Amino acid sequence: MIDQNQAWRSSQRPTWAMVDLSNLCHNYRVLRQTLDPQSGLMAVLKANAYGHGAVECGRALEGIGADWFGVALPEEGHQLRAGGVRGHIFCVGGFWQGQAARLIADEITPAIFRLDMAEELNEQARLAGRIVEYHLKVDTGMGRLGVRWDDLHSFAAQLGRFEHLRLTGLLTHFAAADETTPDFTHIQIARYHETLAILTGLGHEIRWRHLANSAGVHAYPEAHGTLARTGATLYGLVRDVLAPHPAPLDLRPVMSLHSRIILLKRVPAGTPLGYGGSFRTSRESLIATIPIGYADGVRRALSNRGRVLVGGRFVPIVGRVSMDLTILDVTDHSTVAVGDEVVLLGEQGGERLLAEDLAGDAGTISYEIVTGIGARVPRYYR
Repeated sequence: MIDQNQAWRSSQRPTWAMVDLSNLCHNYRVLRQTLDPQSGLMAVLKANAYGHGAVECGRALEGIGADWFGVALPEEGHQLRAGGVRGHIFCVGGFWQGQAARLIADEITPAIFRLDMAEELNEQARLAGRIVEYHLKVDTGMGRLGVRWDDLHSFAAQLGRFEHLRLTGLLTHFAAADETTPDFTHIQIARYHETLAILTGLGHEIRWRHLANSAGVHAYPEAHGTLARTGATLYGLVRDVLAPHPAPLDLRPVMSLHSRIILLKRVPAGTPLGYGGSFRTSRESLIATIPIGYADGVRRALSNRGRVLVGGRFVPIVGRVSMDLTILDVTDHSTVAVGDEVVLLGEQGGERLLAEDLAGDAGTISYEIVTGIGARVPRYYR
């Protein structure tokens, strides 16, 4: 743990992200309370916990009782194991040829959606002298990974030959649970239950039944199943993640992004700024430079349209965002000085910038904002 002011006092570049683990744990508890006490809640830690730090977030959540963790890649699961996370790890993206043996060794449960994956997992389980659990992924309408629900009969008929595997879970992924019209999600739910009936009819005991993502947990209690997967909402992303109804949950942003002013200069009216001179001052202006750019997660789409907080006031980004530097117009800020903290994501002086706000300005989604904060930005945890 570190106080954020240490980032300026250290010898490092004064650009950093703060991850509030108490808010993360608060969000987990809020989401957990929406589910049946007997159901599980999978904390999705893929993409380095949506940019927040997978190992640190995993340890914090495990400390308050979380026992299911979702990753997209086997490599992410191995990283969690190496970092000391002991709970169930589920790989929603399956695995690639040659990865089954290590999955088994690290006790990572994979999604299966091709027969050759089951064959490799079965062979490696045989060599290890183990019975290995897996979850079957069914495509009920997302169109990405998964066995199509209408091909399930022929696929499921071959699962019985894998003597060293045990099918214990069935999952699908909602494509439109955040939309205001529920028709397609209801179709997906119905297809899921058709698939479940086929598998149970073949004698499989499906303990873990998971349909709901973050939006599904919020809007479709009938789809909570026995295990729900929450990613974006765990990190406090709400507005472009959840449907407007029912009322949003009490979720708190987990990460903030900070830098400091390293240069102030006065320039005359008519001065072009940044690459291509895309901004030209309309008056004598006070211009600030901060050491953070698009390589760090300040999206280039925020050029001449984004804003940041300085001294609890909004100031505009001017000129094109560079790879390492961003320019601000602080002319109307009378007390600004070199070394002042700049908040690019988070709260300052009663004002705040959410990931959803930055996403709206950049024409993207909040997921891309937080996952795009670069690896060279140090994360400090409190």
